[in-house]
Amino acid sequence: MLIFRRAFQREFTHVAAAVFVALFAVLITVVLIRLLGQAAGGRVPVDAVLALIGFGSLSDLPIVLTLTVFLGVLMSMSRSYRDSEMVVWFSSGLSLKAWIGAVLRFALPLVLVIGGVTLFLGPWASLKSVEYRGKLENRDDTQRVAPGVFRESSGAQRVFFVEVEAGADGKVRNVFVSEQKDGKLSVVAASAGSIRVDEEGNRYVVLEQGRRYDGTPGTPEYRVMQFDSYQLRVESSQQSSLPSKMRAKPTADLLRERDAKNLGELSKRISTPLAALILALLAIPLSFVNPRAGRGNNLLLALLIYLLYNNAILVCQNWIAQEKLPFAFGVALPHLVALAVLVLFFYHRLMVTPFWRRRASAQTARQQQGEAQ
Repeated sequence: MLIFRRAFQREFTHVAAAVFVALFAVLITVVLIRLLGQAAGGRVPVDAVLALIGFGSLSDLPIVLTLTVFLGVLMSMSRSYRDSEMVVWFSSGLSLKAWIGAVLRFALPLVLVIGGVTLFLGPWASLKSVEYRGKLENRDDTQRVAPGVFRESSGAQRVFFVEVEAGADGKVRNVFVSEQKDGKLSVVAASAGSIRVDEEGNRYVVLEQGRRYDGTPGTPEYRVMQFDSYQLRVESSQQSSLPSKMRAKPTADLLRERDAKNLGELSKRISTPLAALILALLAIPLSFVNPRAGRGNNLLLALLIYLLYNNAILVCQNWIAQEKLPFAFGVALPHLVALAVLVLFFYHRLMVTPFWRRRASAQTARQQQGEAQ
């Protein structure tokens, strides 16, 4: 049996690695699509997408690792049922409870990793993402400009457009600037533009070879000016305070400031590794597959249980944040229910005799009856 368990330990590892790669690829794809949509809309610079993908994937890594542990055990044991390898296990006199030790040896290291990511690495990644986005928001208007994109200024008074990015001379080509102030509209179109900084540190947009149109929208009264050189002062963006996000707070701050919202976030971080451990054990009775029946029923049931379990944790988190539940009871409630379901599933699987045992018992009884006759 020791060789049998080692073989399954290797299979747990291989299947979990394949599941992790697949789920992590899905996570990266989802984050990438969301950020590319924001970049196309001008809310995120293109050169910032890669860094934000890294921060976002680290923040959501506990979900991927939890599903990796759960599905790794479930799919490995389901395959052994389909290939009738469990017949050898049961026929040797061992029950389903003997799998608990093997599953714990596989799951505990990953549960510790999930706990470390949830309590420390995830909040750090979320904080860095918020800080990085804050730096992007606090840039001045000239740093927001991207070729081929209409970009609104931080004060929502100007719209910039540049057709061709800066070349070797540091000048952009085909510049369009629209400014609306006090009911007046000014539109400037120039063939080239550059940035100039004076001795006091003030930044100016210098436009060359263009025209300026001034007037009131809805009226025919417009003034047209042609220029060889034209300067627009760019107001420096005021440093705004970073938005407060619970996911970005370090765990030490949550422990130090024990208000309702912080305790709610702390309950979620504590519950994530506990849920991964219970789900790994729950995969043992859920892995049963009748080779004569459908092969995906247990997987659908497992995913449904995971969704219900995860939603229960989120509901308890909200109730703790709203002071509807005490902290200790709110943390323990979903896991106590999950443990009750685990015991129920184990009891059901241990009480139901596998069909191959019934057939073997019937054949043995017929043989004994024939020998008696």
